[in-house]
Amino acid sequence: MNRRQWLSTVGLAAPLLWLSGCGRQANSSANAMASTGQPFEALELSEAQWREILSPEAFRVLRDEGTERSGSSPLDKIYEPGFYVCAGCNLSLFSSEHKYDSGTGWPSFWQPIDDRHIGTKRDYKLIWPRTEYHCARCGGHQGHVFDDGPRPTGQRWCNNGVALRFIPDGEPLPALRTSA
Repeated sequence: MNRRQWLSTVGLAAPLLWLSGCGRQANSSANAMASTGQPFEALELSEAQWREILSPEAFRVLRDEGTERSGSSPLDKIYEPGFYVCAGCNLSLFSSEHKYDSGTGWPSFWQPIDDRHIGTKRDYKLIWPRTEYHCARCGGHQGHVFDDGPRPTGQRWCNNGVALRFIPDGEPLPALRTSA
């Protein structure tokens, strides 16, 4: 096989290899809802109910899997002790003990509070596959997890700030949302 034939073969095979992974789920069901045995009940609301609860930007991120502009969230610069809960259903997702400055312009954590609070799936919206994560209770899109974070996990849970609420230490955690 000459060089031109080899390059043509590789050029045709690369997209097929990439596409062969499309649609596979990593760690959760397609809608990232809670599985059986979870310490909470799944929250399922209609689109109209979510629109009543959430701001237009929060709806775009949480329900339509959008991404907020880098550097736009004040949560990126908060490092005081506390907890970060899902802006949709109030499930605790992250602790300030696991937060760090990733330099990306989004709040970043090296691990979630509890793996059962997070659902993941493969995201092929860009050229390379990424792992997208959601709140396991309401399915709200939070962000993406990457393998370029600090020790001890080496992970960077890069979150949309509009998808979270910060609850400072000393304040009670909000009750889990049960309806609109």
